[in-house]
Amino acid sequence: MRSFPSEAPARGAHHVADFLSIDGLHKVYQSGRKPITALQDVNLGVARGEFVSIVGPSGCGKSTLMRCIAGLEPITSGRLALDGVPITEPPDNMGVVFQRDLLLEWRSILDNVLAAAEFHGLERARHASRARELLALFGLADFMDRYPRELSGGMRQRVSICRALLLDPQLLLMDEPFGALDPFTRDALNAELQRTWMATGKTVIFITHSITEAVYLGGRVVMMARGPGRIADILPIELERPRGLDVRETREFAAYVSRIKETFRELGAY
Repeated sequence: MRSFPSEAPARGAHHVADFLSIDGLHKVYQSGRKPITALQDVNLGVARGEFVSIVGPSGCGKSTLMRCIAGLEPITSGRLALDGVPITEPPDNMGVVFQRDLLLEWRSILDNVLAAAEFHGLERARHASRARELLALFGLADFMDRYPRELSGGMRQRVSICRALLLDPQLLLMDEPFGALDPFTRDALNAELQRTWMATGKTVIFITHSITEAVYLGGRVVMMARGPGRIADILPIELERPRGLDVRETREFAAYVSRIKETFRELGAY
């Protein structure tokens, strides 16, 4: 099958052209008299426009790493930069989607999306057209005046993605956004996310527990191990884009999944 070369460049953990660069990152929590090392010597470079999946068992530091990248937690040591600028607080050119949609139940769907503008102190009216365009793109044009309680789990998560994209961020962080959804809805949103990524060229960091999901979406799959959290291996995924859901039934796809499972078996995760 044809590869997608610009998505998975053949390079080391860090490169001068990286959009997101993580060098020697350590994260230590002070808990009583014994410090707890959550992340140890994490090194990763992500090119602009790349889609990187991060997969690993519970407790390996995936979500901690995401919070550090998002500027929600300070790192203990090392260097973390976006487009050459050190990350010390939430960057303006970054959007975040969590596993829980965190919608405001008392606000309409349109107002929930526009909340991103309000958070940054921007005028709602200047972003209303963009919000409507995004909701239409995600099949929610007829639900703008509804409230979160009237939507299914999948629809609510679509709203949270629209909110994250409202201000046209260059980097989108997604922390297990589809983990609580049923398999049918999850498949649909995986396909929808891939289509949106290909159309917009955003840089995406996608965290998941699902090896299948990581391979389907990612141009590279970063495998994290625990005790303490660290990067164990990085696997480029050279499958043609766009990827239909049926690609998961192919030998090539199965080989990638098998390779990742073998890595985790060697790490004692199975």
